[in-house]
Amino acid sequence: MLVSTEAVKALRDKTGAGVLECKKALLEAEGDLSHAIAILKERGLLLAEKKAERVTREGLIEAYVHTGGRLGALVEVNCETDFVARTEEFKRLAHDLAMQVAATAPRFISADEAPEGEDPTEDCLLVQPFIKEPEKRVQDIIAEAKAKLGENIRVRRFARFELRE
Repeated sequence: MLVSTEAVKALRDKTGAGVLECKKALLEAEGDLSHAIAILKERGLLLAEKKAERVTREGLIEAYVHTGGRLGALVEVNCETDFVARTEEFKRLAHDLAMQVAATAPRFISADEAPEGEDPTEDCLLVQPFIKEPEKRVQDIIAEAKAKLGENIRVRRFARFELRE
């Protein structure tokens, strides 16, 4: 089966994957764009899992202040390289995470941080439904970014501020 250049370009535009990876996925999916996206996502997530133990010393601190200035959040999101930290995709992820913290007031990043004997469930940032796509969890959004950017990404810490009346 031949894969058109336009199909490869369309898949690359949607996923950010390399040209050869897009071509291979389209061949495997027999030209079906949505199936090729699923293939790339699966491969990307597998790569992201392999990178989960890599050191994340770069990144950025993102702030979100809600309209009116009465509520805000800071979040530190780390990655492996400063190159990735400067990408629009990474900046957008950090901003979305800061907005998530402001909107949902989590107490912990993950259940590992919760005191023993406490059931943190929705108090954990990573397991909360993502505010922009409630059918996904925050950890799913981060995993998708890992797959797309090709690096380990983690939320190191956050703080939420709200004026008291």
